[in-house]
Amino acid sequence: MLTLTFLGVGNAFAKRNFQSNVLLEAWSGSSRQQGEPEDTLLIDFGATGPQALHRLKDQPGFEYLDHGGVVDYRKIRNIFVTHLHSDHIGGLEELAFMNTFIHAQAGVGHRPLLISSSEILTDLWEHSLQGGLGVLHGRQAELADYFVVHPLEAGLTAPGRFVWSGGYELQPFRTDHVRLARKYDWPSLGLLIRDCVLGESVFFSGDTGFDFEAYRGMMTASRLCFHEVHLGNEDLSVHTSLKDLRTLPAEIRGKTFLYHYSDAWDLGRYEVVDREFAGFARPFHRYVLFD
Repeated sequence: MLTLTFLGVGNAFAKRNFQSNVLLEAWSGSSRQQGEPEDTLLIDFGATGPQALHRLKDQPGFEYLDHGGVVDYRKIRNIFVTHLHSDHIGGLEELAFMNTFIHAQAGVGHRPLLISSSEILTDLWEHSLQGGLGVLHGRQAELADYFVVHPLEAGLTAPGRFVWSGGYELQPFRTDHVRLARKYDWPSLGLLIRDCVLGESVFFSGDTGFDFEAYRGMMTASRLCFHEVHLGNEDLSVHTSLKDLRTLPAEIRGKTFLYHYSDAWDLGRYEVVDREFAGFARPFHRYVLFD
């Protein structure tokens, strides 16, 4: 069984629902019967991630994340980074320091596997994390002091696939989030999650402008889709508007949960979302991807 839980479902400026980061859990049996999954993977860990994970550990079924009242970051074994905005990487410094100093055993800290394209991982250290993590007592530090770094080599259209927890293939694809001069020239990624045994897949858009023609095949073939949404009236090229998502075929809308929405989502103007789509994704709710 593979489950997906949103630590938050909000956009970069969310105050009520935390930012859109995700916890994947792989189970040998049922999440209702096991106290702890066999494996875990975060899709991003932004600025509100530590606070959201702290709250999640107190929810029924997530007690394994608790260690004496604080988050046991050793339970996070893998992290996939989609891109370098703070709402997707802003919590990694806390995670790294907690694993290095608070959860260290016999002087050795826990190092989760850190996965992304080579270009994202290089920039993650050189332009984001090095300022805070670049020095350990008595020496210069590097990314490998805190993480087992797993760069994915770039193909013609996307970084390479990787197999996680024995039976799940995670296939990154490029997203049209921010452009410098042309489409896909600033690195950002979504994920197609595939059960290698069942042959079924789930689509996770990542941050992106509306790019349905590029994703049509993946969304059509997937049993569930999770797509980011911008609820405002203005068109933002870096995100996908609700107006654009309403142009999706009905059969795709019916299996698509919307996330990355603003704090105004429940003020009455968007009740139609639950009728037009699978609905708004909910924080702290386990979605079963594959059973």
